[in-house]
This record gives sequence, structure tokens and C-alpha cells, in this order.
Amino acid sequence: MKYYIIVGEASGDLHASNLMKALQKKDANAEFRFWGGDLMESVGGTLVKHYKDRAFMGFAEVIFNLRKILGLISFCKKDIAQYQPDHIIFVDNSGFNLRIAKWAKKEGFKTNYYISPQVWASRASRVKDIKRDIDNLFVILPFEEAFYEKYNYKVNFVGHPLIDAISDRTQVSEKIFQKKHNLSEKPIIALLPGSRKQEITKMLSVMLKMVDKFKDYQFVIAGAPSQDFEFYKPFIKDSNVKFISNKTYDLLSVSYAALVTSGTATLETALFKVPQVVCYKASNISYQIAKRIITLKFISLVNLIMDREVVTELIQHDFNPKRLEKELTNILDNKYREKLFLDYFELEKKLGGKGASDKAAGLIYNSK
Repeated sequence: MKYYIIVGEASGDLHASNLMKALQKKDANAEFRFWGGDLMESVGGTLVKHYKDRAFMGFAEVIFNLRKILGLISFCKKDIAQYQPDHIIFVDNSGFNLRIAKWAKKEGFKTNYYISPQVWASRASRVKDIKRDIDNLFVILPFEEAFYEKYNYKVNFVGHPLIDAISDRTQVSEKIFQKKHNLSEKPIIALLPGSRKQEITKMLSVMLKMVDKFKDYQFVIAGAPSQDFEFYKPFIKDSNVKFISNKTYDLLSVSYAALVTSGTATLETALFKVPQVVCYKASNISYQIAKRIITLKFISLVNLIMDREVVTELIQHDFNPKRLEKELTNILDNKYREKLFLDYFELEKKLGGKGASDKAAGLIYNSK
């Protein structure tokens, strides 16, 4: 069968690439055409647009780039119509994907959504559009199934694909990792400032203010695959700061603590059992809009899944050097860490175990 997959960022590229591998096992004639990234391209098929060419963060940034986004939507519809896939698979990226889904359903294409739009966070009214436009919805967070039940919408909870992505990776030797990347033997504090230029600029400048405060540790920036080293270079002015690109999982596996921009990375960090402080700062316009439409108690996936504060969240004005120093000191304390590790193990149990990609691929392949 022919599959058309649409992804909008690095995490989607990872999950979609694993879904593609699972589909290949079930469908010997699988053909792929996709909007995605390097990981998907390595599986095989035709890359139409790379996600880094359309990475817009926040409400204000989307508005300023609206003409470009509308042009991409129009191009995507034409490309799908020409390809005539048996299945369209949307992965996260709801702002773009739900617009395509509305058109695709009317055109008679089979629509599948892997990793539900976060309608439980804001604008729950979108559920009626999802019910209308999506034939099969696959959710990865344990509370999402119950959320959709309230709207009389049957969805498929397949577990979280990060469980597979992390458990299947090759283990890294700390000493070999240190030697390969010219690191010292000091404990590592990983800095995960995000993947988009706007958020990296906002996050990294504050995170790096901790370097002089914690001289017994070395700080390592996790470079996003979508950004070149030249973009990060102006931020790195201290010999105790290192940069490693596109090796976030290896870095987390040897880290003692982490400062993490809110998003999928908070859950990845937790699954590696690394104590973290969750950080987030948007433009003032985007923050003011978000504050009025998002109804959640927390922003990090860790706290949302656990339905309580497990990791500290420093949002907008709270994300400042003074608070960050205090919270980083806390997660370096052994008593705090012991409690956090127990919470992390409970979190992993809630996520439903391995096999998310395989379950989703089977349901898509066998769907009528």
C-alpha cells in the first residue's frame, strides 16, 4: 500500500520513522511519501518537505508566517491528490495536520492520526472536527482515552513510542562517551534548550548563567538535529561548556541532571531517569494568548501524566537565573533525587509498556 505521512518536528520524525519500520514488517509492498526528517528518509521513500523548513513556534510566529504556511497547505493538498495514497498518517503537528485532514476526508482518503492533537490542553471544541475528519486516532498518553470517551469517540491507546525508542537503543559507555566528545570526568548537567531557533535563543542564554554557579559540574548542550553548530557558537563562551549535536539520548544516558525546555524532551529525560528542571519562555504575545486558552495545571508531560508536580516547572517570568539556580541545587540533592527516581518508575508503568509503533502499524494496515 501507499502511505503519505505528515510530520512537523524532530520528535515526530523519530516516532514516524519507527512506525514506518513497523509498517514495512506488516506490508511487504509499503511505499512512503512524507513530510518529515532525516530519520524517516533513512527508512526509505520520498521526502517532500523537511520539518525544519516549516518550524514556527508560538502564536505570534505563526501569524507572522501565515502566508508561507497557507502556501505549504495548498502544496500539500496537491501533492496528496497526485500521489493518491491508500492511507494518510498525520503525526502530531495539529495546526497544519487538522487542516489537511478536513480536506482529505472530503476527498475520500483514509485518515489516520498517530499521536493525538493536544485538545485536552486547549480548545476541546476541536474534538468534533477530529471525529468528523479522522478515521483512526491513536493516542499515546494514558489519560487521553478517557478524555475522548467523554465525547463518545472511540480511540486506540497504543502506549508511548518513547518506551521503544529508548529501550531499543544501544547502551553507551560513560568513559567512551567522555573520551569521544572531549569531556572531563565531572558529572554532566545536560542542557536541552529545544529545537527551534526562537526557543533556543530564549532558553539557552538563561541556562548558561548556571555554569559559573556550579563549577564542580560540566555543562553539555544537546544540539538539535535541525540546527547547525554555527547557530549555537555565539552562546558558548566558557571552557566548561561543551556542545554535542544530534546525540541527545546518548547524552541523557550519562547525565547527572538536566535543564530541559518543555516538550517531549521532558518525558525523554524522565525515562532516562535524569533529575530535571523544566523550563519554558515564549514571546510575551504568545504567552499572553496561551495563558487565556490553555486550562492545564502543568505544562510538562511528566506532571500531566502523573497528575501532580513531580518535576519543577519554571514558566515565563519564573524562568530566571535566581530561581533556576535554586531548583538546580535541589535536583542535585540526594534526598530529592531518591524520591524523584521512584516517581519516574511509576511514570514509566503508566505509559503502557513497549510496542506502540507495532500496535499502531497493525491497526492502520488492517483497517478498512
